[in-house]
Amino acid sequence: MKNIEEGSGNVYADLGMRDADEMLVKARLASKIGEIVKRRGLTQTEAAEVLGMPQPKVSNMLRGKFRGVSEAKMLECLIRLGRQVQIVVKSARSKNVTGRVEVIFF
Repeated sequence: MKNIEEGSGNVYADLGMRDADEMLVKARLASKIGEIVKRRGLTQTEAAEVLGMPQPKVSNMLRGKFRGVSEAKMLECLIRLGRQVQIVVKSARSKNVTGRVEVIFF
């Protein structure tokens, strides 16, 4: 019988990637962008025009290959898709805890 380990909630951290938190944020942003593009019925060419990105870069981002796209560009994409983006900075709950970035969609 194989041992089953519970994940941390961040697959990138579970895989030991050094930029796991950033990758999780980008994955969530790319997923939301893809969801909106699909809901609007946009082709990748149409999406590229709306997002102000080359179509191959849009294709890569929507397929999870987003290392070449900054978080700032992804936030810009959401704005171009008609979403309001808010950035909230607050204190960590404990002084012994390091800060973190979290993406929350309403």
